[in-house]
Amino acid sequence: MKLNRLLQFIFGFVLLFSISCTSDYEEIIPEINYNNGFLITNEGNFGTPNADVTFVTKDLSLMQNDIYKTKNNNENLGDVLQTMTFNNDKAYLLLNSSNRITVVDRVTFKKTGEITAQLNNPRYMAVANGNLYVTNDQFGAGKFVNVYKLSDNSFVKKIDFATTSTVEGIVEAGGNIYVQNTNAFNPGTTLTKINTSTNTIDSQIQVPNGNNINKIISYNNSVYAITEGAPNSYIHQIPASGAAITTTTLTGIEKATNLQIDGGRFYFSSKNKIYSMAMNATTSPTSPLITAVDGGDYFTLYGFSVIDGRIFTVDVKGFTAASEITVYTTAGTAISKFTAGMGANGIYKNY
Repeated sequence: MKLNRLLQFIFGFVLLFSISCTSDYEEIIPEINYNNGFLITNEGNFGTPNADVTFVTKDLSLMQNDIYKTKNNNENLGDVLQTMTFNNDKAYLLLNSSNRITVVDRVTFKKTGEITAQLNNPRYMAVANGNLYVTNDQFGAGKFVNVYKLSDNSFVKKIDFATTSTVEGIVEAGGNIYVQNTNAFNPGTTLTKINTSTNTIDSQIQVPNGNNINKIISYNNSVYAITEGAPNSYIHQIPASGAAITTTTLTGIEKATNLQIDGGRFYFSSKNKIYSMAMNATTSPTSPLITAVDGGDYFTLYGFSVIDGRIFTVDVKGFTAASEITVYTTAGTAISKFTAGMGANGIYKNY
């Protein structure tokens, strides 16, 4: 179905209309909240502070683009919205090129603070033990994870990594932090574990198969890493308990990435093909669940999320045009299609 544009009209109307002030009346602007739907992060065009966030209601019937600017006096969010994470009633918006993390109320989306200290090309974030952990990778220079106190956004510590390493994806599992030491420019199969009690590096973990970790996620106190290979790819479960790594072989599926877990099933992609399989399956799928738009090596499935039985795929039309979001059931049936901002890269549950 085509997404209803009524909410966009309502928001525009609210911005333009208020009851005039007199001695008997105060200005009234209706308060609209964002706690019953999905938030979509849009990078914007590099070098231009036009990153933004799109809101879509839980039933997919209403949406609004650029909600940060709407709720913050027309203020630009910043340059390259890389990712977002949550802690209680706060959302943390990481602006990669602006070297800033903007903190907002996750319900009203009004700005409550920001973090700038010691950031240098920040990439991803995770929350653990009362702190925010942020990967920073200067591509050939410093590689480090910054630690900030969630209670007041203050800088706590920089955890340095070897310059030959990479600090990219980051997740919490079992109260500790795990950092992906690989990306497209620095392939490899290692993770670094950070002890959040001491904020020091605890150990390095080598996964056994594949030639590059493409994504890590956290689920039920384990880290899951998907590694690409040829002709097979692999999903590795790394328990926070330190138990042995369990490997699922994706037979005949090359360059797997975009790992997600929902409803006891793995979801992942290979090029523009999306696959699904039970987490306890002993054989890998032989055919894709969905064949998405092929946007080329860089743009295909630039954003991909599976949330509560819905599969969200993003077709990015470069970074100068609106992105197209298609939503499917877990049976592979398309149920909604709408446009978000430029360079949409992630969909987040906010309910």
